[in-house]
Amino acid sequence: MGTKQYYKKERKEVARFMRRLYRYGLTTTSGGNISIRVNDKVIAITPSATDKGRMKWKEVGILSVSGENLTPELKPSIEHALHLNVYNTNRNVNAIVHAHPVFASSFTAMKTEINTSLTAEARAICGEPVMVPYELMGTAELAATVGKHSADSDILLLENHGIITMGKNLLQAFDKLEVLENAAKMTLIVEMSGKKSPIAKSRLLQIDKLFR
Repeated sequence: MGTKQYYKKERKEVARFMRRLYRYGLTTTSGGNISIRVNDKVIAITPSATDKGRMKWKEVGILSVSGENLTPELKPSIEHALHLNVYNTNRNVNAIVHAHPVFASSFTAMKTEINTSLTAEARAICGEPVMVPYELMGTAELAATVGKHSADSDILLLENHGIITMGKNLLQAFDKLEVLENAAKMTLIVEMSGKKSPIAKSRLLQIDKLFR
């Protein structure tokens, strides 16, 4: 069996979630990248320079955990080193979604926290996201910085860049991104209204104990 047929199920899953990411307006045609840990030896990851809204499973690449491109007909995502660094650092992470949703990404440009304490859902799903200092996209420096901070939270706000969410599977990672974007919208609405009423600290502890 040639490499083009390797891990069809996992590659289909990656392509399906990338199309969903685009369809929901959480990324652009050329922006964002998604990956999953297939096993201890390889990951499946979206390629570079591919229409994210129409992605097919055969366009999803396979990389070894050491970075070898096992689908040489495909150009790996510019952020493939970032994904590999997270997987090699965190054994509990099996899926990564990186995208640039407008509202959540705006907070990375304002260097302002997204308030995830406004609703129980946001707190349960997102916890407390961590802001990561700026590094140039696609660089070893960004990969190293993200790898370092990935132990602090499973949601990272990349300064002046975008968002990274991590999970045990793609559904979990995608859910975190979607809920975070909603939390960003709510934060703006509440701040503009001047009527902020976040969940009390004692109740936040109850949510954290139950879900985190």
